[in-house]
Amino acid sequence: MILRYTDRSKDDVELAFAWYEKQRRGLGFEFLDSVEMSLKNILTFPEMYNLCYSNFRRCVIRRFPFSIFYTIEHEEIVIHSVFDNRQDTKKRP
Repeated sequence: MILRYTDRSKDDVELAFAWYEKQRRGLGFEFLDSVEMSLKNILTFPEMYNLCYSNFRRCVIRRFPFSIFYTIEHEEIVIHSVFDNRQDTKKRP
């Protein structure tokens, strides 16, 4: 399977990285490592995570209050959002 990122998901990761780096140098990279670990799990077992609504699946990232929202479409996995769980749920993809 191929991973494809939406512009929104790219922006989500960049904003979170910058915020964590401001909190403590290196913390942004720890966040990226956690995201990467979750993405590896998604690629290995894309249907492991439950459907949360419509055809969106949700993978909660370990250690950080974020979730990856994605869909499985033909031969690719589309990452729609790396969502900060502290936000209003109405802002989900």
